[in-house]
Amino acid sequence: MSLQTEFLPLELSNVKQCAADMKERGYRYVQMLAVNTENGIDLQYAYMLGADLKMFTIEGVKKGTKVPSITDIFLEAFVFENEAHDLFGVEIEGIAIDFGGKFYHVAQAEPMTVISPAQKAAREKAEKLAAAKAAKAAKADGASAADDMEAKLAGMDPEKAAKVRAAMEAKAKKEAAAAEAAKADKIAKLDPEKAAKLKAAMEAKAAREAAKKEAAEASAEADQKEGE
Repeated sequence: MSLQTEFLPLELSNVKQCAADMKERGYRYVQMLAVNTENGIDLQYAYMLGADLKMFTIEGVKKGTKVPSITDIFLEAFVFENEAHDLFGVEIEGIAIDFGGKFYHVAQAEPMTVISPAQKAAREKAEKLAAAKAAKAAKADGASAADDMEAKLAGMDPEKAAKVRAAMEAKAKKEAAAAEAAKADKIAKLDPEKAAKLKAAMEAKAAREAAKKEAAEASAEADQKEGE
């Protein structure tokens, strides 16, 4: 009799229901396997009936996510749930026999989630690239929205269009003022030395942006003159 293994996805909200269904169908609990991945901790629940092995996987459990215990259905799961907590930092609620983080005596908390400096650098680089891509997409969406608004204004009655533009400018000024006030409030709460450094960095950034804008305008003006 050969083993028949089936891999199935599992949602976090269905963990207990899945365990109850397996027990009702006569399956026995085998294990819960935790695996550290780039997207978080994968939890794989294994149930077996004869030669039929079903593997249910929750992917990418994030730090701080609460995972319900299934020890009220399969008491033997307490071993694996305590292990997942101590070695991987998975927060499992309601374990029937809870060792409170002392199931394993380890020198470092959550040792199975420790990564090398190279892995950390690679993850940080990937996160920065993803953030830059998202910012670029957001900027493109913003530009598209601005173009759509300009097209709408062009089709409006001139007087009405002027009123809409004035309202938009007033709103933009109000939002800019609120942002500046928030920055000032944040700086005021800082240590004076840190506040001075932050102000200097902000002024330097503003100067760079102003110079960049001026250069872009000059380039556009030069291109226009060449075209004439």
